Amino acid sequence: MSERNGKDAARSGTERAAILLLTLGEGEAAQVLKHMGAKEVQRIGAAMARLSNVSLDEVQGVISEFTASVERQTSVGVGADEFLRKVLVDALGADKAESIIDRISIGRSTKGLEALKWMDPRGVAELIRLEHPQTIAIVLAYLDPDQAAEVLALLPANMRPEVVARIALLDGVQPSALSELDDIIEKQFAGKSSGKTSVLGGAKAAANIINFLEPSQESALMEQVAKSDAPLAARIEELVFVFDNLLDLDDRGMQELLRQVPSEQLLLALKGTDDALKEKMFKNMSQRAAEMLKDDLEAKGPVRVSEVEGAQKEILKLARKLAEAGTIALAGKGEQFV
Repeated sequence: MSERNGKDAARSGTERAAILLLTLGEGEAAQVLKHMGAKEVQRIGAAMARLSNVSLDEVQGVISEFTASVERQTSVGVGADEFLRKVLVDALGADKAESIIDRISIGRSTKGLEALKWMDPRGVAELIRLEHPQTIAIVLAYLDPDQAAEVLALLPANMRPEVVARIALLDGVQPSALSELDDIIEKQFAGKSSGKTSVLGGAKAAANIINFLEPSQESALMEQVAKSDAPLAARIEELVFVFDNLLDLDDRGMQELLRQVPSEQLLLALKGTDDALKEKMFKNMSQRAAEMLKDDLEAKGPVRVSEVEGAQKEILKLARKLAEAGTIALAGKGEQFV
C-alpha cells in the first residue's frame, strides 16, 4: 500500500489527470477535454503520450484518490465552488486553476479571446496588429505567456515597448471591456458582465511574456521600455526569471531538470555561467557525468554569445514547463512561477 501511494505521489497533477482520462475511454475523455482550454489540452495530451509503465495498482490509486475527493467535496455542508477549486488545482496546478476559476466566477464567456489560444501566433498577430496598443495589451495578457511572447515578437518593433508597458500597467479589466473585445473578435456579444474586475496584466504578466522572448529581442525591448519609463522597466526586470536564478532551485528540482536537458545544450549553456551555478549542477549529477561535463567544457572552443543565450533560454523554457506541471518549484525573482 505504501509503495503504491509513494508512486502516486511522484506523479504530477497533470499526469494523474492524464491517467484518469485514459481510464475513461475515448468518448468520455473527449467530453472532458472539450471543457478545457488549448494549453490544458496540450499539456494533458503530452502527459498522455509520455505515460509508460503505469501499473494496475497505480491506476486504481488515481481512481480511488479521485473518488475519495468527489465523496469528500460533495458531502453535506461543502459547496460546489470549493469542490471545483480543489479538482482544478489538483489537475492543473494552482496558477492555471485560479485563472480558470476567475473566468467562471465573474460570470462571463470569453469565447472570442479563448479562440485565439487555438490560433497560430502569426494569425493572432495579423488579427490584432492594427488595434489600439491597449487592446493588444489586453489580448496578450489574456493569452498564455509563451504564446503571447510569440505574438509580441511578430508585432512591429516600434509597437512592442508600448504594448509591454501597457501590460505591466494593467490593473484588472472590467468584464464589459472584455465583452466588447470579444465582440470585435467574434462579432457577437460574449455574455452578461458583472461588476467584478478580471485579474489581467501587471508587471508580473509582462515579465512572464518577456521570459519567452529570444535574448536579443528581450534586451532591445527592455531598453526601449526603460527609455520611456525607467521605474516600470526596473519593476519588470525584477520579475524576469533568468538563467542564474536556477541557482535557487532545490537539489531534487535540479536533478529532475538535468535529467531532461540534452547534454550538448547544457554544455553550451554553461559556457556563459558563473562558477556557483556550475558547481550546483555538478553536485546534482553522478560523479562520472560531472567529470565528463567538466572535461567537455575545458575542451570546448569559443562559442557565439547568441548560441549560449539560446541554449540557456531553451533550458529556462523546460524549467517553466516542469514548474507548470508541478514537477519542480521555481523560486527566482518575485517567485512568479511557484
